[in-house]
Parts: sequence; C-alpha cells; structure tokens
Amino acid sequence: MGGAMQPQGHAQIVINLIDFGMNLQEAGDAPRIRHTGSSQPTGEQMTNGGTLHLESAYDYETVRALIRKGHRMGYGIGGYGGYQAIMWDAENGVYYGASESRKDGHAAGY
Repeated sequence: MGGAMQPQGHAQIVINLIDFGMNLQEAGDAPRIRHTGSSQPTGEQMTNGGTLHLESAYDYETVRALIRKGHRMGYGIGGYGGYQAIMWDAENGVYYGASESRKDGHAAGY
C-alpha cells in the first residue's frame, strides 16, 4: 500500500488481526474502506469531511447506515492497496504467509 491508503490499510489489517481475531490471510482479504479528501502534509485542508469509499463486499445496508450518519459516499474500483505478509509464530516455531487477491504477488520466507 502506498500514499494516503498506506496508514488506512495498515490500521485496518491490524484491527482485523487483533480486534476481529482474523488470521493473516483473512485480515488481508477482508473488504476495506478508503477515506479521501483529508488534510495533507502538502498543505491541502479538509473542508467538507471528505468522502468514504467502500469495497463492493460491503452490503447496501452498511452504505445506507453511513449515509444516514451524514457520510459522503464515493464509488470506484481499486485504490484499496495491496497486502502480503509474513508472521513468525514463536510458540509453534513456524512462519505464516498471506497474499491477498487485489494484486499480484506472494509471501515468501524461510
């Protein structure tokens, strides 16, 4: 992941692992949210709350609930980052790897 999606995507992966108890593969495959229109280090200032973009796996009831709360919703394909990960499990003495379907790639370790 890069750009403004990098911290958003990393946070969502960690939340999936810790808060939702997903394994390494599930955490990367889960649908993501991307916020655009935030204030930027380049000086751009958010003035309208920005826009939320949800991947298509979110159901329409979720989208409607966010709209009712006042969120501006955007639509588009892509822009949700890519993810490969390797995790060391010290208790079992093994590595786990994951590579999600949004991009080409693989996780490799020894």
